[in-house]
Amino acid sequence: MSDTLTPDVIGRRVEVNGEHATVRFAGVVPPVAGPWLGVEWDNPERGKHDGSHEGTVYFKCRHPTGGSFVRPNKVNFGTDFLTAIKNRYVLEDGPEEDRKEQIVTLGNKPVETVGFDSLMKQQSQLSKLQEVSLRNCAVSCAGEKGGVAEACPNIRRVDLSKNLLSSWDEVIHIADQLRHLEVLNLSENKLKFPSGSALTGTFSALKVLVLNQTGITWAEVLRCAAWCPGLEELYLESNNIVISERPTDVLQTVKLLDLSSNQLIDENQLYLIAHLPRLEVGTCFPVAGSNFCKSSTKHTAFHLFPFAVFQWSFFNELDKLPSLRALSCLRNPLTKEDKEANMTRQLIIASIGQLKTLNKCEILPKERRTAELDYRKAFGNEWKQAGGHQDPDKNRLSEEFLRAHPRYQFLCLKYGAPEDWELKTQQPFMLKNQLLTLKIKYPDQLDQKVLEKQLPGSMTIQKVKGWLSRLLKVPVSDLLLSYESPKEPGIEIKLENDLQSLRFYSVENEDCLLVRW
Repeated sequence: MSDTLTPDVIGRRVEVNGEHATVRFAGVVPPVAGPWLGVEWDNPERGKHDGSHEGTVYFKCRHPTGGSFVRPNKVNFGTDFLTAIKNRYVLEDGPEEDRKEQIVTLGNKPVETVGFDSLMKQQSQLSKLQEVSLRNCAVSCAGEKGGVAEACPNIRRVDLSKNLLSSWDEVIHIADQLRHLEVLNLSENKLKFPSGSALTGTFSALKVLVLNQTGITWAEVLRCAAWCPGLEELYLESNNIVISERPTDVLQTVKLLDLSSNQLIDENQLYLIAHLPRLEVGTCFPVAGSNFCKSSTKHTAFHLFPFAVFQWSFFNELDKLPSLRALSCLRNPLTKEDKEANMTRQLIIASIGQLKTLNKCEILPKERRTAELDYRKAFGNEWKQAGGHQDPDKNRLSEEFLRAHPRYQFLCLKYGAPEDWELKTQQPFMLKNQLLTLKIKYPDQLDQKVLEKQLPGSMTIQKVKGWLSRLLKVPVSDLLLSYESPKEPGIEIKLENDLQSLRFYSVENEDCLLVRW
C-alpha cells in the first residue's frame, strides 16, 4: 500500500509479515515524520505496547503488548474474492498459447484477437467451480459488483477462514452473488455487523455456517441467523459466548448446534435453547448445571464433547428428551474409561429410560433390566432414609431425593419397591465375613447332587460361572444363575450382571445358588 492514507482504513483487517491485525489508528506520530498505522495484533505477543507512545495514547488495545506502529507500505490490505479465486484456481497457459491469433466475426466485421482461447478457457474453469477453499488467502472484499456472479455462478461451498474480512457487509456482497451457496466457513475472521437493517434472503440456500473463533456474541448470532432461513448446522466454537436470549423466529431449522469450547453454560442459558424444534444432534458445552432438557425438544442423538459434563444431574435432564435414542459421552470427566466404566454405563442407562445406544453400543433389554435393578438396589437405603416405603400410600419421599433420582419411583413401580433384606449393610472386610457357605443346586438336572461350597463374597458372577463351567463341563455362555434365601422362601433372585459380586446381590451364608443350562 502507498503512504497515502484514507479515513476508511480504521477497523480494516490487515496482514503484516504473515501476522494478522486490525487497524486502530492512522496518522502522524511525532517526532518521526510521515504517516503511520497503529495496529492491534491478533497475537498480542507480536506487539510492543498498548497503543501509547511517549505518553500520548493514540489507540487502545485489549492487551498491554498488543499494539504496534507500522508504515502503510508494509501493510497488506488484502485482495478481492474473485482475484483470489483466479490466483488459486485458474490454470495459466504457456506463452505460445497466449500469443495465438484468431479471427472472430463481431456483426459483419472480422476482428483479430490475441489469447482469445486462453480467456475462454479461464472462464470455463471458473464457471465449473462448485467448491472453493480460500483459507488464509488475504481476501478482504467482494470486488467489482456482479463480477463473482458472472464468473463463478455455480459455487456451493466456500472456505473463507482466516482471511482479512472485516465487515459482514463484504460477506453479504459476496454471498449475494452466490445464489447456490450451501456451506460457508468464516472462522478466524473478525467481522463487524452492518449499520443498517439485516438483509433478508442473502443466504437463502445456506445450510451450514461455520463461525469458530470469530469473537461473535450471542446477540450477533441471532442477528446473523435471520439471514439464513434454511440453516441446518451452525458451528460457534471458541467464541466466549454467553447465551443471553431465547431464539425467536430464528434457528428454527437448525439440526446441529456446536457451542463447544465456550464459557460454562448454566441451566438458565440451556433452557433458552432447549426448545429449538428440529435440533437432532446437540454438541454439548461446558455444563455448569441442570434443568436443560424439556419434553418439547426432539433430540434423537446427543454428543458430549470431552470435559463437558461435571454433574450427574445432567443425565437426569436428558431423560426429559422423549425422542433421545443415542448418547455419546466418551472421555468426559464422569464417564472416562477406568475400572468403574461398567458401573458408569449402568448408571447412565438407568437414568435415561428411552436410550437405545450408549457410546455406539446397543443397549439390549437384558442389560437395561440389570442396570435398572442394580440402580434400584444401590440407592435403596438412601430411598428408605428419604421417606420411601414398600406401601406406595405411605411413601413420603423428600424433594431432594426426587431431584437426585427422578426415575426411582418409576423403577419401584416397574420392579417393585426394594425389600429390607435387599438393603442389608455389608459387614466390615474380614476374611471370615467374605467367605460364604452356599448350597449349589441344579433344578433342571435331577441326577446332579447338591453341592456345598465356600465362595468369597467378592467373587464376581463371571468367575462363579467360570468355576461352574470347569466343574460341570458346560460352556460359560449356557449357564444361568440365580439364588434363593431360606429367609425369603419362594423368591428367586436372578444373578444377571456378570461383573457384579455375590455380595452385591446380598447373597449370604446358607443361601442356595441355583444353576441352570
